[in-house]
Amino acid sequence: MGVKAMLPSYELGFYALVVTCAVLYSASGIFEASRDSMNRKAFRDGIKPGWHYFGRKMDVADFEWVMWFTSFRNIIIFALSGHVLFAKICSMTVPQHRAVMYMIYGVLAVLGSMGLVYLMIILSHCLLLYSVALAKQKWLCYVAGLCCLASFKVEPFGSWQSGFVTGAFDLQDVLFYGGCTFTIMRCMSFALESSEKEEGIYSIFDLLKYNFYLPFFFFGPVMTFDQFHAQVSTRELRRKDNEMKSIRVNALLHVGAVVAVDIFFHFFYILTLPSDLKFVNRLSDWSLAGLAYSNLVYDWVKAAVMFGVTNTIARLDHLDPPQPPKCITMLYIFAETHFDRGINDWLCKYVYDHIGENHDHVLKELVASITTFAVTTLWLGPCEVVYIWSLVNCFGLNFELWVQKFFQLGPFAKLEAKLSGAMSRRIRAAFGAVNFWAIVLYNILALNSLEFALLVTKRLLVVGFPVSTLSIWFITYCGVQLIKERERILALEEEHKAKVE
Repeated sequence: MGVKAMLPSYELGFYALVVTCAVLYSASGIFEASRDSMNRKAFRDGIKPGWHYFGRKMDVADFEWVMWFTSFRNIIIFALSGHVLFAKICSMTVPQHRAVMYMIYGVLAVLGSMGLVYLMIILSHCLLLYSVALAKQKWLCYVAGLCCLASFKVEPFGSWQSGFVTGAFDLQDVLFYGGCTFTIMRCMSFALESSEKEEGIYSIFDLLKYNFYLPFFFFGPVMTFDQFHAQVSTRELRRKDNEMKSIRVNALLHVGAVVAVDIFFHFFYILTLPSDLKFVNRLSDWSLAGLAYSNLVYDWVKAAVMFGVTNTIARLDHLDPPQPPKCITMLYIFAETHFDRGINDWLCKYVYDHIGENHDHVLKELVASITTFAVTTLWLGPCEVVYIWSLVNCFGLNFELWVQKFFQLGPFAKLEAKLSGAMSRRIRAAFGAVNFWAIVLYNILALNSLEFALLVTKRLLVVGFPVSTLSIWFITYCGVQLIKERERILALEEEHKAKVE
Protein backbone atom coordinates (compact mmCIF):
# COMPACT_ATOMS: atom_id res chain seq x y z
CA MET A 1 0.00 0.00 0.00
CA GLY A 2 1.24 3.51 -0.73
CA VAL A 3 3.53 2.51 -3.59
CA LYS A 4 1.67 4.64 -6.11
CA ALA A 5 0.29 7.14 -3.60
CA MET A 6 1.07 10.72 -4.56
CA LEU A 7 2.13 13.43 -2.13
CA PRO A 8 1.47 17.15 -2.60
CA SER A 9 4.09 18.92 -4.70
CA TYR A 10 4.80 21.47 -1.95
CA GLU A 11 5.56 18.63 0.48
CA LEU A 12 8.00 17.02 -1.95
CA GLY A 13 9.59 20.41 -2.56
CA PHE A 14 10.09 20.85 1.19
CA TYR A 15 11.71 17.41 1.40
CA ALA A 16 14.07 18.27 -1.48
CA LEU A 17 15.02 21.58 0.19
CA VAL A 18 15.75 19.89 3.52
CA VAL A 19 17.92 17.20 1.94
CA THR A 20 19.83 19.70 -0.21
CA CYS A 21 20.58 22.01 2.74
CA ALA A 22 21.64 19.07 4.93
CA VAL A 23 23.99 17.67 2.28
CA LEU A 24 25.60 21.07 1.70
CA TYR A 25 26.02 21.66 5.43
CA SER A 26 27.56 18.25 5.97
CA ALA A 27 29.83 18.68 2.93
CA SER A 28 31.07 22.02 4.24
CA GLY A 29 32.14 20.33 7.48
CA ILE A 30 33.99 17.57 5.59
CA PHE A 31 35.63 20.19 3.34
CA GLU A 32 36.89 22.17 6.33
CA ALA A 33 38.19 19.01 8.00
CA SER A 34 39.97 18.02 4.77
CA ARG A 35 41.53 21.46 4.43
CA ASP A 36 42.70 21.55 8.05
CA SER A 37 44.15 18.03 7.96
CA MET A 38 45.98 18.34 4.64
CA ASN A 39 49.43 18.50 6.25
CA ARG A 40 48.88 16.20 9.23
CA LYS A 41 51.64 13.65 9.74
CA ALA A 42 49.09 10.92 10.40
CA PHE A 43 47.71 11.39 6.87
CA ARG A 44 51.07 11.43 5.10
CA ASP A 45 50.56 8.04 3.42
CA GLY A 46 46.98 8.73 2.32
CA ILE A 47 47.37 12.24 0.94
CA LYS A 48 49.88 12.95 -1.84
CA PRO A 49 50.79 16.05 -3.87
CA GLY A 50 48.06 16.95 -6.35
CA TRP A 51 46.99 20.25 -7.89
CA HIS A 52 49.71 22.65 -6.78
CA TYR A 53 48.13 25.61 -8.57
CA PHE A 54 45.00 25.18 -6.43
CA GLY A 55 47.01 24.45 -3.32
CA ARG A 56 45.35 21.06 -2.92
CA LYS A 57 46.70 17.60 -2.26
CA MET A 58 44.91 14.41 -3.37
CA ASP A 59 43.42 11.56 -1.35
CA VAL A 60 45.10 8.37 -2.62
CA ALA A 61 44.01 6.00 0.16
CA ASP A 62 42.12 3.74 -2.26
CA PHE A 63 44.81 1.60 -3.87
CA GLU A 64 42.36 0.18 -6.44
CA TRP A 65 41.43 3.57 -7.86
CA VAL A 66 45.07 4.68 -7.94
CA MET A 67 46.07 1.38 -9.53
CA TRP A 68 43.54 1.71 -12.34
CA PHE A 69 44.68 5.16 -13.34
CA THR A 70 48.44 4.82 -12.85
CA SER A 71 50.17 1.46 -13.19
CA PHE A 72 47.22 -0.38 -14.76
CA ARG A 73 45.93 2.40 -17.01
CA ASN A 74 48.06 1.61 -20.06
CA ILE A 75 47.47 -2.14 -19.69
CA ILE A 76 43.70 -1.62 -19.56
CA ILE A 77 43.71 0.63 -22.61
CA PHE A 78 45.99 -1.67 -24.59
CA ALA A 79 44.28 -4.98 -23.74
CA LEU A 80 40.68 -3.80 -24.01
CA SER A 81 41.30 -1.71 -27.10
CA GLY A 82 42.83 -4.77 -28.72
CA HIS A 83 39.80 -6.80 -27.76
CA VAL A 84 37.43 -4.21 -29.22
CA LEU A 85 39.29 -4.15 -32.53
CA PHE A 86 39.64 -7.93 -32.61
CA ALA A 87 35.97 -8.41 -31.75
CA LYS A 88 34.86 -5.99 -34.45
CA ILE A 89 36.85 -7.84 -37.11
CA CYS A 90 35.44 -11.18 -35.95
CA SER A 91 31.85 -9.97 -35.86
CA MET A 92 32.22 -8.69 -39.43
CA THR A 93 34.01 -11.71 -40.88
CA VAL A 94 33.13 -14.84 -38.86
CA PRO A 95 30.20 -13.98 -36.57
CA GLN A 96 29.36 -17.67 -36.11
CA HIS A 97 32.82 -18.28 -34.59
CA ARG A 98 33.22 -15.04 -32.66
CA ALA A 99 33.08 -16.81 -29.25
CA VAL A 100 36.09 -18.93 -30.26
CA MET A 101 37.95 -15.82 -31.39
CA TYR A 102 37.19 -14.08 -28.08
CA MET A 103 38.52 -17.14 -26.26
CA ILE A 104 41.75 -17.19 -28.25
CA TYR A 105 42.36 -13.50 -27.64
CA GLY A 106 41.55 -13.89 -23.93
CA VAL A 107 43.91 -16.85 -23.50
CA LEU A 108 46.73 -14.97 -25.23
CA ALA A 109 46.10 -11.86 -23.10
CA VAL A 110 46.14 -13.89 -19.88
CA LEU A 111 49.26 -15.74 -21.01
CA GLY A 112 51.04 -12.50 -21.91
CA SER A 113 50.13 -10.70 -18.69
CA MET A 114 50.45 -13.47 -16.08
CA GLY A 115 52.54 -16.22 -17.65
CA LEU A 116 52.17 -19.90 -18.52
CA VAL A 117 52.05 -21.26 -14.96
CA TYR A 118 49.11 -19.02 -14.06
CA LEU A 119 47.29 -20.12 -17.21
CA MET A 120 47.89 -23.76 -16.24
CA ILE A 121 46.45 -23.15 -12.75
CA ILE A 122 43.32 -21.64 -14.29
CA LEU A 123 42.98 -24.50 -16.78
CA SER A 124 43.45 -27.12 -14.06
CA HIS A 125 40.52 -25.73 -12.09
CA CYS A 126 38.44 -25.53 -15.25
CA LEU A 127 39.18 -29.17 -16.07
CA LEU A 128 38.46 -30.26 -12.50
CA LEU A 129 35.05 -28.59 -12.39
CA TYR A 130 34.25 -29.75 -15.91
CA SER A 131 34.95 -33.32 -14.80
CA VAL A 132 32.64 -32.82 -11.82
CA ALA A 133 29.95 -31.44 -14.15
CA LEU A 134 29.97 -34.71 -16.07
CA ALA A 135 28.32 -36.42 -13.10
CA LYS A 136 25.36 -33.99 -13.39
CA GLN A 137 24.94 -33.88 -9.61
CA LYS A 138 24.23 -30.41 -8.23
CA TRP A 139 25.46 -31.13 -4.71
CA LEU A 140 28.78 -32.35 -6.11
CA CYS A 141 29.10 -29.18 -8.22
CA TYR A 142 28.55 -27.03 -5.13
CA VAL A 143 31.03 -28.99 -3.00
CA ALA A 144 33.76 -29.04 -5.65
CA GLY A 145 33.26 -25.39 -6.59
CA LEU A 146 33.31 -24.10 -3.02
CA CYS A 147 36.38 -26.20 -2.24
CA CYS A 148 38.15 -24.71 -5.25
CA LEU A 149 37.12 -21.23 -4.14
CA ALA A 150 38.39 -21.95 -0.62
CA SER A 151 41.73 -23.02 -2.10
CA PHE A 152 42.26 -19.37 -3.12
CA LYS A 153 40.63 -17.67 -0.12
CA VAL A 154 41.88 -19.80 2.78
CA GLU A 155 45.53 -19.98 3.82
CA PRO A 156 47.93 -21.63 3.25
CA PHE A 157 46.32 -22.95 0.05
CA GLY A 158 46.06 -19.52 -1.60
CA SER A 159 49.69 -18.61 -0.98
CA TRP A 160 50.76 -22.08 -2.11
CA GLN A 161 49.10 -21.65 -5.50
CA SER A 162 50.23 -18.05 -5.96
CA GLY A 163 53.77 -19.18 -5.19
CA PHE A 164 53.89 -21.07 -8.49
CA VAL A 165 53.55 -17.81 -10.44
CA THR A 166 57.08 -16.55 -10.98
CA GLY A 167 58.07 -12.93 -11.42
CA ALA A 168 56.78 -9.94 -9.52
CA PHE A 169 55.00 -6.73 -10.49
CA ASP A 170 52.61 -4.33 -8.80
CA LEU A 171 49.44 -5.97 -10.06
CA GLN A 172 50.36 -9.63 -9.70
CA ASP A 173 48.30 -10.32 -6.57
CA VAL A 174 45.30 -8.35 -7.83
CA LEU A 175 45.21 -10.10 -11.19
CA PHE A 176 46.01 -13.50 -9.68
CA TYR A 177 43.19 -13.59 -7.15
CA GLY A 178 40.76 -11.67 -9.35
CA GLY A 179 41.14 -14.00 -12.30
CA CYS A 180 41.14 -17.15 -10.16
CA THR A 181 38.09 -16.38 -8.01
CA PHE A 182 35.98 -15.13 -10.91
CA THR A 183 37.01 -18.27 -12.82
CA ILE A 184 35.68 -20.49 -10.02
CA MET A 185 32.35 -18.67 -9.97
CA ARG A 186 32.03 -19.03 -13.74
CA CYS A 187 32.98 -22.71 -13.62
CA MET A 188 30.38 -23.33 -10.92
CA SER A 189 27.75 -21.62 -13.06
CA PHE A 190 28.76 -23.82 -16.00
CA ALA A 191 28.63 -26.99 -13.90
CA LEU A 192 25.23 -26.14 -12.38
CA GLU A 193 23.73 -25.26 -15.75
CA SER A 194 25.16 -28.47 -17.24
CA SER A 195 23.56 -30.53 -14.48
CA GLU A 196 20.16 -29.12 -15.48
CA LYS A 197 20.68 -29.82 -19.20
CA GLU A 198 18.20 -32.52 -20.17
CA GLU A 199 20.36 -34.26 -22.75
CA GLY A 200 24.13 -34.47 -22.76
CA ILE A 201 26.44 -31.81 -21.39
CA TYR A 202 28.04 -28.67 -22.68
CA SER A 203 31.52 -29.17 -24.13
CA ILE A 204 34.79 -28.14 -22.53
CA PHE A 205 35.15 -25.51 -25.26
CA ASP A 206 31.88 -23.93 -24.13
CA LEU A 207 33.41 -23.54 -20.68
CA LEU A 208 36.67 -22.10 -22.04
CA LYS A 209 34.83 -19.67 -24.31
CA TYR A 210 32.79 -18.56 -21.33
CA ASN A 211 35.68 -18.23 -18.90
CA PHE A 212 38.25 -16.55 -21.13
CA TYR A 213 36.07 -13.72 -22.37
CA LEU A 214 38.65 -11.05 -21.53
CA PRO A 215 36.46 -8.09 -20.46
CA PHE A 216 35.02 -10.21 -17.61
CA PHE A 217 38.04 -12.38 -16.82
CA PHE A 218 40.00 -10.43 -14.18
CA PHE A 219 37.42 -8.08 -12.67
CA GLY A 220 33.99 -9.37 -13.67
CA PRO A 221 31.11 -8.96 -13.52
CA VAL A 222 30.04 -12.59 -13.42
CA MET A 223 27.54 -13.36 -16.15
CA THR A 224 25.79 -16.70 -15.63
CA PHE A 225 26.62 -19.35 -18.20
CA ASP A 226 23.10 -19.76 -19.57
CA GLN A 227 22.88 -16.06 -20.43
CA PHE A 228 26.39 -15.86 -21.91
CA HIS A 229 25.98 -19.03 -23.98
CA ALA A 230 22.63 -17.94 -25.41
CA GLN A 231 23.85 -14.46 -26.31
CA VAL A 232 27.24 -15.36 -27.71
CA SER A 233 25.77 -18.15 -29.85
CA THR A 234 23.53 -15.76 -31.76
CA ARG A 235 24.62 -15.54 -35.39
CA GLU A 236 22.41 -12.64 -36.45
CA LEU A 237 24.03 -9.61 -34.86
CA ARG A 238 21.62 -6.71 -34.83
CA ARG A 239 21.57 -3.52 -32.84
CA LYS A 240 18.51 -2.25 -31.05
CA ASP A 241 17.19 1.18 -31.89
CA ASN A 242 19.54 3.89 -30.55
CA GLU A 243 21.75 1.23 -28.92
CA MET A 244 25.00 2.77 -30.16
CA LYS A 245 23.88 6.17 -28.92
CA SER A 246 23.21 4.64 -25.51
CA ILE A 247 26.66 3.02 -25.49
CA ARG A 248 28.34 6.34 -26.33
CA VAL A 249 26.36 8.17 -23.65
CA ASN A 250 27.29 5.56 -21.03
CA ALA A 251 30.96 5.75 -22.03
CA LEU A 252 30.92 9.54 -21.65
CA LEU A 253 29.19 9.22 -18.28
CA HIS A 254 31.94 6.91 -17.06
CA VAL A 255 34.61 9.36 -18.21
CA GLY A 256 32.71 12.12 -16.44
CA ALA A 257 32.52 10.03 -13.27
CA VAL A 258 36.29 9.48 -13.32
CA VAL A 259 36.92 13.22 -13.69
CA ALA A 260 34.38 14.02 -10.95
CA VAL A 261 36.00 11.57 -8.52
CA ASP A 262 39.45 13.01 -9.28
CA ILE A 263 38.17 16.51 -8.50
CA PHE A 264 36.36 15.26 -5.41
CA PHE A 265 39.51 13.62 -4.02
CA HIS A 266 41.35 16.95 -4.14
CA PHE A 267 38.84 18.66 -1.86
CA PHE A 268 37.26 15.91 0.27
CA TYR A 269 39.52 13.34 1.95
CA ILE A 270 36.69 10.93 2.74
CA LEU A 271 38.91 7.84 2.58
CA THR A 272 41.86 9.11 4.61
CA LEU A 273 39.94 10.90 7.38
CA PRO A 274 38.45 7.72 8.93
CA SER A 275 41.96 6.32 9.43
CA ASP A 276 42.60 8.79 12.29
CA LEU A 277 39.86 8.15 14.84
CA LYS A 278 41.10 10.86 17.22
CA PHE A 279 40.76 13.50 14.53
CA VAL A 280 37.44 12.16 13.26
CA ASN A 281 36.04 12.16 16.80
CA ARG A 282 36.40 15.95 16.82
CA LEU A 283 34.08 16.32 13.83
CA SER A 284 30.47 17.32 14.28
CA ASP A 285 27.75 14.67 14.20
CA TRP A 286 26.60 16.03 10.83
CA SER A 287 30.07 15.79 9.29
CA LEU A 288 30.58 12.30 10.70
CA ALA A 289 27.27 11.12 9.26
CA GLY A 290 28.15 12.67 5.90
CA LEU A 291 31.58 11.03 5.98
CA ALA A 292 30.07 7.57 6.51
CA TYR A 293 27.47 8.11 3.80
CA SER A 294 30.08 9.49 1.35
CA ASN A 295 32.19 6.36 1.70
CA LEU A 296 29.28 4.19 0.54
CA VAL A 297 28.48 6.52 -2.35
CA TYR A 298 32.11 6.50 -3.47
CA ASP A 299 32.31 2.71 -3.35
CA TRP A 300 29.22 2.57 -5.56
CA VAL A 301 30.80 5.03 -8.02
CA LYS A 302 33.97 2.92 -8.11
CA ALA A 303 31.98 -0.24 -8.81
CA ALA A 304 29.84 1.56 -11.40
CA VAL A 305 32.95 2.79 -13.25
CA MET A 306 34.76 -0.57 -13.14
CA PHE A 307 31.76 -2.62 -14.26
CA GLY A 308 30.60 0.15 -16.57
CA VAL A 309 33.80 -0.04 -18.63
CA THR A 310 33.64 -3.81 -19.05
CA ASN A 311 29.87 -3.68 -19.65
CA THR A 312 30.32 -1.09 -22.40
CA ILE A 313 32.77 -3.36 -24.19
CA ALA A 314 30.45 -6.33 -23.71
CA ARG A 315 27.58 -4.35 -25.24
CA LEU A 316 29.81 -3.55 -28.21
CA ASP A 317 30.19 -7.34 -28.54
CA HIS A 318 26.38 -7.68 -28.74
CA LEU A 319 26.04 -8.99 -25.17
CA ASP A 320 23.61 -7.87 -22.47
CA PRO A 321 25.76 -7.93 -19.30
CA PRO A 322 24.61 -7.47 -15.68
CA GLN A 323 23.71 -3.87 -14.92
CA PRO A 324 25.80 -1.69 -12.58
CA PRO A 325 24.81 -1.78 -8.90
CA LYS A 326 22.02 0.36 -7.53
CA CYS A 327 23.34 3.49 -5.81
CA ILE A 328 23.04 3.66 -2.02
CA THR A 329 21.28 7.00 -2.52
CA MET A 330 18.45 5.22 -4.33
CA LEU A 331 17.73 2.37 -1.90
CA TYR A 332 16.54 1.80 1.63
CA ILE A 333 15.99 -1.96 1.80
CA PHE A 334 18.60 -4.67 2.33
CA ALA A 335 17.32 -6.85 -0.50
CA GLU A 336 18.66 -4.35 -3.06
CA THR A 337 21.97 -3.63 -1.34
CA HIS A 338 24.82 -4.94 -3.46
CA PHE A 339 27.92 -3.47 -5.05
CA ASP A 340 28.36 -6.20 -7.66
CA ARG A 341 25.21 -6.97 -9.63
CA GLY A 342 26.86 -9.97 -11.32
CA ILE A 343 27.74 -11.72 -8.05
CA ASN A 344 24.33 -10.78 -6.68
CA ASP A 345 22.60 -12.36 -9.70
CA TRP A 346 24.78 -15.46 -9.32
CA LEU A 347 23.97 -15.81 -5.61
CA CYS A 348 20.26 -15.22 -6.16
CA LYS A 349 20.02 -17.75 -8.99
CA TYR A 350 22.02 -20.59 -7.46
CA VAL A 351 21.66 -20.06 -3.70
CA TYR A 352 19.22 -17.45 -2.39
CA ASP A 353 16.23 -18.00 -4.69
CA HIS A 354 16.94 -21.72 -4.93
CA ILE A 355 16.51 -22.15 -1.16
CA GLY A 356 14.22 -19.24 -0.29
CA GLU A 357 11.88 -19.74 -3.27
CA ASN A 358 9.33 -16.86 -3.09
CA HIS A 359 10.89 -15.38 0.10
CA ASP A 360 7.71 -15.13 2.14
CA HIS A 361 8.40 -18.00 4.55
CA VAL A 362 10.37 -16.90 7.61
CA LEU A 363 12.30 -20.14 8.19
CA LYS A 364 13.18 -20.69 4.50
CA GLU A 365 14.28 -17.07 4.22
CA LEU A 366 16.51 -17.46 7.25
CA VAL A 367 18.17 -20.60 5.86
CA ALA A 368 18.51 -19.03 2.40
CA SER A 369 20.09 -15.82 3.70
CA ILE A 370 22.48 -17.63 6.06
CA THR A 371 23.63 -19.89 3.23
CA THR A 372 23.98 -16.95 0.85
CA PHE A 373 26.09 -14.92 3.27
CA ALA A 374 28.19 -17.99 4.06
CA VAL A 375 29.09 -18.27 0.37
CA THR A 376 29.63 -14.49 0.23
CA THR A 377 31.97 -14.69 3.22
CA LEU A 378 34.04 -17.31 1.41
CA TRP A 379 34.01 -15.17 -1.76
CA LEU A 380 35.23 -12.06 0.09
CA GLY A 381 37.79 -13.98 2.12
CA PRO A 382 37.10 -15.17 5.69
CA CYS A 383 38.30 -12.72 8.35
CA GLU A 384 36.88 -11.02 11.44
CA VAL A 385 35.50 -7.95 9.66
CA VAL A 386 33.86 -10.05 6.94
CA TYR A 387 32.28 -12.30 9.58
CA ILE A 388 30.76 -9.29 11.35
CA TRP A 389 29.66 -7.71 8.06
CA SER A 390 27.96 -10.93 6.97
CA LEU A 391 26.27 -11.41 10.34
CA VAL A 392 24.75 -7.92 10.58
CA ASN A 393 23.66 -7.79 6.94
CA CYS A 394 22.12 -11.25 7.20
CA PHE A 395 20.25 -10.06 10.28
CA GLY A 396 19.11 -6.89 8.47
CA LEU A 397 17.78 -8.87 5.53
CA ASN A 398 15.77 -11.19 7.77
CA PHE A 399 14.64 -8.43 10.11
CA GLU A 400 12.97 -6.74 7.15
CA LEU A 401 10.88 -9.84 6.56
CA TRP A 402 10.09 -10.23 10.26
CA VAL A 403 8.85 -6.63 10.47
CA GLN A 404 6.86 -7.05 7.26
CA LYS A 405 5.20 -10.24 8.55
CA PHE A 406 4.48 -8.61 11.90
CA PHE A 407 2.68 -5.64 10.36
CA GLN A 408 0.73 -7.92 8.07
CA LEU A 409 -1.05 -9.38 11.08
CA GLY A 410 -4.77 -8.71 11.30
CA PRO A 411 -4.87 -5.65 13.61
CA PHE A 412 -2.10 -3.78 11.82
CA ALA A 413 -3.39 -4.68 8.35
CA LYS A 414 -6.84 -3.37 9.25
CA LEU A 415 -5.35 -0.20 10.71
CA GLU A 416 -3.30 0.49 7.56
CA ALA A 417 -6.35 -0.21 5.38
CA LYS A 418 -8.12 2.66 7.12
CA LEU A 419 -5.29 5.08 6.31
CA SER A 420 -4.99 7.01 3.09
CA GLY A 421 -2.33 5.97 0.58
CA ALA A 422 -0.30 9.12 1.32
CA MET A 423 -0.31 8.52 5.08
CA SER A 424 0.67 4.87 4.58
CA ARG A 425 3.57 6.06 2.43
CA ARG A 426 4.70 8.48 5.16
CA ILE A 427 4.67 5.78 7.83
CA ARG A 428 6.58 3.36 5.65
CA ALA A 429 9.13 6.07 4.83
CA ALA A 430 9.72 6.62 8.55
CA PHE A 431 10.67 2.95 8.93
CA GLY A 432 12.66 3.14 5.69
CA ALA A 433 14.77 5.98 7.13
CA VAL A 434 15.84 3.76 10.03
CA ASN A 435 16.63 0.96 7.59
CA PHE A 436 18.68 3.34 5.43
CA TRP A 437 21.06 4.10 8.27
CA ALA A 438 21.23 0.44 9.25
CA ILE A 439 22.48 -0.24 5.71
CA VAL A 440 25.06 2.56 5.98
CA LEU A 441 26.35 1.50 9.40
CA TYR A 442 26.48 -2.19 8.52
CA ASN A 443 28.39 -1.65 5.26
CA ILE A 444 31.04 0.82 6.43
CA LEU A 445 32.33 -2.14 8.43
CA ALA A 446 33.75 -3.62 5.24
CA LEU A 447 34.59 -0.33 3.55
CA ASN A 448 36.47 1.31 6.46
CA SER A 449 36.99 -0.43 9.78
CA LEU A 450 35.10 -1.85 12.73
CA GLU A 451 36.40 0.98 14.95
CA PHE A 452 35.10 3.69 12.61
CA ALA A 453 31.71 1.98 12.32
CA LEU A 454 31.44 1.77 16.11
CA LEU A 455 32.44 5.43 16.46
CA VAL A 456 29.78 6.58 14.00
CA THR A 457 27.14 4.39 15.65
CA LYS A 458 27.98 5.67 19.12
CA ARG A 459 27.97 9.31 18.04
CA LEU A 460 24.70 9.13 16.12
CA LEU A 461 22.71 6.92 18.50
CA VAL A 462 24.16 7.59 21.96
CA VAL A 463 26.21 10.77 22.24
CA GLY A 464 24.10 12.69 19.75
CA PHE A 465 20.74 11.60 21.15
CA PRO A 466 18.19 13.11 20.90
CA VAL A 467 19.01 16.20 18.79
CA SER A 468 21.42 14.74 16.22
CA THR A 469 19.68 11.36 16.14
CA LEU A 470 16.22 12.74 15.45
CA SER A 471 17.49 15.45 13.08
CA ILE A 472 19.40 12.99 10.91
CA TRP A 473 16.47 10.57 11.04
CA PHE A 474 14.11 13.31 9.78
CA ILE A 475 16.48 14.33 6.99
CA THR A 476 16.82 10.69 5.96
CA TYR A 477 13.03 10.40 6.03
CA CYS A 478 12.88 13.30 3.55
CA GLY A 479 15.39 11.51 1.34
CA VAL A 480 13.44 8.25 1.44
CA GLN A 481 10.30 10.13 0.37
CA LEU A 482 12.18 11.45 -2.67
CA ILE A 483 13.29 7.88 -3.47
CA LYS A 484 9.71 6.69 -3.15
CA GLU A 485 8.56 9.45 -5.48
CA ARG A 486 11.03 8.26 -8.09
CA GLU A 487 9.81 4.68 -7.61
CA ARG A 488 6.22 5.87 -8.03
CA ILE A 489 7.03 7.60 -11.32
CA LEU A 490 8.90 4.55 -12.62
CA ALA A 491 6.00 2.28 -11.63
CA LEU A 492 3.54 4.48 -13.52
CA GLU A 493 5.82 4.50 -16.58
CA GLU A 494 6.07 0.70 -16.51
CA GLU A 495 2.29 0.43 -16.18
CA HIS A 496 1.81 2.77 -19.14
CA LYS A 497 4.26 0.77 -21.28
CA ALA A 498 2.44 -2.48 -20.40
CA LYS A 499 -0.87 -0.98 -21.51
CA VAL A 500 0.62 0.30 -24.79
CA GLU A 501 2.13 -3.10 -25.60
